[in-house]
This record gives sequence, C-alpha cells and structure tokens, in this order.
Amino acid sequence: MRVLLISTDRSIFAEESSTRRRHRAYAKYFDELHVLCISEGTPFAAVRDGNLTIYPSSPPAPFFSKLSRRIRAAYSIAGIISRYGIDVVSVQDPFETGVAALIGMMGLGATFHVQVHTDFLSPNYRRLSLINRIRALIAGFVLRRASRIRVVSEHIKASIQEQYHLNVPISALPIFADVERIHRASPDEKLLVRFAAYKTKLLVVSRLEPEKNVGLAIRAFARSAPRDVCLIIVGSGSERLSLQRFAKRLNVAERVFFDADAEAAPYFKFADLVLVPSKYEGYGLVIIEALAAGKPVLATDVGIAREAGAIVTTEEKFADALAEWFKSGPRTGELKNCPYKNFDEYVRAYCDDIKRCAIAQ
Repeated sequence: MRVLLISTDRSIFAEESSTRRRHRAYAKYFDELHVLCISEGTPFAAVRDGNLTIYPSSPPAPFFSKLSRRIRAAYSIAGIISRYGIDVVSVQDPFETGVAALIGMMGLGATFHVQVHTDFLSPNYRRLSLINRIRALIAGFVLRRASRIRVVSEHIKASIQEQYHLNVPISALPIFADVERIHRASPDEKLLVRFAAYKTKLLVVSRLEPEKNVGLAIRAFARSAPRDVCLIIVGSGSERLSLQRFAKRLNVAERVFFDADAEAAPYFKFADLVLVPSKYEGYGLVIIEALAAGKPVLATDVGIAREAGAIVTTEEKFADALAEWFKSGPRTGELKNCPYKNFDEYVRAYCDDIKRCAIAQ
C-alpha cells in the first residue's frame, strides 16, 4: 500500500526529531509512505529516508501566502498521486489542508482519510475568530467526502456524529503520550533551587495563544493563591508579552515566571498542581503527562480532562476551584485512562486505521 500524508509539521525535516522518528515507524507498515509538508520555512529539496519520502511545499507567493500554499499543495498532491500510484491520502485537519487534498485527488482514484485533532464544533472554537467560523463550515464539506475519519477523542467523535450523521467509520484514536519518558525523567536541580523559596508551585505548560486561555490561570492565581505560591508558565507564543503585562497589572508579576519552550517532564517532577485553562482542546496531552507524573490537574472541561481524571471546572469557577484545591484538594494525581501500552501499539493502531480506509473501498 502506498500512502500520502499531508502535514503542517516542518520538524519532520529534522532527522532526529520525534516527528521524523514517528513517521519512520509508520513507514514500516506500508510499501511506501510519502509526506507532503505544507509549512513555511521548509527546505527546497525532498528527503528520502528508507521507504519514507518527505516533500516540502512550494515557496508561497508574497500575497495571500497561506491560500497560495494550499493551492500549490493541491498541484503537488496531484503530482505525487499520479507518479507513485498512491492508494490513500490522509490529511491532518479537515480545513484548508483537507480542501487542498480534495482538489489534488480529483479523478485520480485514491481514497480519502481525514484526521481531526481539534474540537472545532466547540462553541468556544467558533467564537474565537472569523477564520475559525469559516473553518468549521469547511470541515463539514471535507468530512462528508471522507472514506474514513480518525479523531483523537470520544468527545469529538460524538460531536461529529451528532452534527453530520455521517455514514462512514469514525475511529477514536488518541495521541500517543510517552508516559514512560515522564516516569524516567529526573528532577532538575537548577529548577529546584530556583523555585525553592515557594512552598507551592503551580504549573502551566502551553502554547501562549488565545485558545489556550492562559490569562485565566493568571487571573485565578492572582485571586486565590497565597503569597508563598508561584505560577510557572512553560511555553511560547503570540500572547507572551500581553500575558506578562497582565500579570503586572494584577500585581503578581514577581511570582509569575515565564519559561520559553522547554522539556516539560522536569517541571512536572516538582510542580504541585498543573493548570489547564483552555477554551477548547482536541485531546490535551499535557493533562495525560501531568497525571502520569502523579500530579493533580485542574482543567476546564476540554478534551480528555474528565475521562483522564483531572479536576474539572468551568471558566467562571476556575478561581474558586483553585481556592478550594488549596484548602482540601488532592495533592496527587492518578491517570485513569491510558489508551496504549506502548509506542508500537499506538503506531499499529494508527496505521491499521489508514489501511482500513483502502480496504473499505
């Protein structure tokens, strides 16, 4: 079987990246695995790694670069399908990438596999921007043309079934969480010394983007945390400066620490509580990792939070829930749902789902 994956993760071009290693593992289950990466900053040449071939997107035009990139991707998709006799095309989202794949596949006989990592049917997703509202409309068009759909949570599966009543298989296959890596991680002595002055340490591990709602964690911290508590925010993104200013306005800047992208496992080792204030999540990998590290998680009702064993609350009651945790909340966390025994089991489930897409035809 020859498979083409459409991705937006340019880290696949780095030979030792986790993304490349994961796709090498996928490739073992197919005769050929081709990956077209639609992302700015990719190399100009294709990369061959065994039976895995990775193609960069064409450089975008100066104007409307994202739209241009998807249109050029459609031509690339058509070329790869025609040249290599692709059996299945799998896309990582049902939005612009999905439309590009449909255009590129026209008349070429490949079957269409769609993956959904985002809870795009959440009202909070659509409220966030006009682009999101348009994407939610596009998703319906794309999903109705899929031969098989893979989602990352039962919640998303139920939402899609309720909204569209599709007559195609939908598989709930969560993202793989390397809990063994979390267990093996050692405490970082420098971090322990750096935050030793604080009795309790709250942690947020997140991209600093609007949908992650990190401002809610800062607001709840300012309202409910005693003076001997700090909040550590690990991650980067477009909202970093505005969040730093927000912490200053709330007079907690001296106890809120912003660490750029870093390995999360050492932070989990010494954190007392992990906060996940997101407006929506497709899955919520941080929730799994924190609970696997034995740390309690306070989260909004998103992704895997309730099913995995987090303390679940609403945005409106987040500060009250944090205050209650300080009084009598659990000091340890327990991961109640871990879908895969190991990485190999995840890879097999992922690849089998793509194979079933072709078999069904």
